[in-house]
Amino acid sequence: MALQGSLNTMGVSDLLQFLAVSRKTGLLKFSQQKVLKGIYFENGIIVGSSTNDPKEYLGQVLIHYGKIDEAQLQVAMEIQRGEAAVPSPKSKVQSPNPIPDSKFQISNSKSQKPRRLGQILVADGILTDAQVSQLLEIRTLDIIYDLFLWKEGHFEFGDDNPLPPDFTRVRVEANRVVMEGIHRADEMARFRTLIPSDRTLLELGAGWTSSLPAGKATRQLLYFLEKRMSVAEICYNMHSSAFEVYAQLYELVKDGVVHVVGELPEIPDPVSQMPDLPDAAADLLLLARSELNNGEAEKALSIIHTVLGRDPKNTAAHTLLGEAEKKFIDRVYSEISPTGVPKVIVQLEDLANKEIGSQEGFVLSRINGVWDIQSILSICPFREADSLSLIKKLWDSGIIGF
Repeated sequence: MALQGSLNTMGVSDLLQFLAVSRKTGLLKFSQQKVLKGIYFENGIIVGSSTNDPKEYLGQVLIHYGKIDEAQLQVAMEIQRGEAAVPSPKSKVQSPNPIPDSKFQISNSKSQKPRRLGQILVADGILTDAQVSQLLEIRTLDIIYDLFLWKEGHFEFGDDNPLPPDFTRVRVEANRVVMEGIHRADEMARFRTLIPSDRTLLELGAGWTSSLPAGKATRQLLYFLEKRMSVAEICYNMHSSAFEVYAQLYELVKDGVVHVVGELPEIPDPVSQMPDLPDAAADLLLLARSELNNGEAEKALSIIHTVLGRDPKNTAAHTLLGEAEKKFIDRVYSEISPTGVPKVIVQLEDLANKEIGSQEGFVLSRINGVWDIQSILSICPFREADSLSLIKKLWDSGIIGF
């Protein structure tokens, strides 16, 4: 059965209920710019989900729930990279890049398949099988709940995509997911009445110490607020969903413990500053292809992102995105070794005069003079190409060196 369209015409809740009532089996796919998600159905029951958003990878979930820390994730990912680089008898192919925990990734059938992150952590005695299964189920539900916060995007259902055998199977009634998803969407709208955007800046009010509980999550949140981080930066540093961070901040603002003091300025899209930019998606992709052929992969990526912002389902844009990201990654690694160790080379007081976005701030805070590029990328909640772009910007602006 072919079912496709825009979330503007058919919402997530309607889609889930329709597939549940119809007892459908297959994969319901969603796309919004670079983000791809999927929900697997069997006879109308949700049995799994998938994502290519690094913020929703298992490692980020494990850090958020306090099961591991960033250093443990970095070590586990290094083990995974090592296993991925070991050639099988049929292949001598090696890859220096981290292997993300993405369900959309297709493994190289010729190379030795590395263990999944959960398997490595269980083998090292850090987690139990039961803990991994529990967190994978939570992760599956959170992937779906986040879809209810999407304002726009495209969907497509196909009945020829069964749940892959290596997925962790869940069994969730669609009505349960719909009720919680609608609740979260309503709550998020309420949160934004006090906290308007991810760029919002907040500060602690006077006398806050005696009015708050001493829970670990609260202490962590207060630490980031003292550092004057934006909401987006707090989400990255807490390895948490926007919904959970907004919920905590909303209560603090409502109680007068925290005050909204402004917003970070929007960083202009590089594409918007390009002269004589065409409007049609096809013409933009031709321009992106031209930039890519001229060795300007970064410019090509900016143009492709613009196309996907307007038309998330554009197949040609997604295809070209993969090619452009690969060329960009290869180019960066030709200039910066994956095993290179970056260092901050400016004084801390001088950083205040630099224009640093929330994502750049997260990456910069993980540059400690010890971790190499691969280690830093393994804990970043961003795509590899995006993380390398942030590191390159910090390098080009003279903030870091090697």
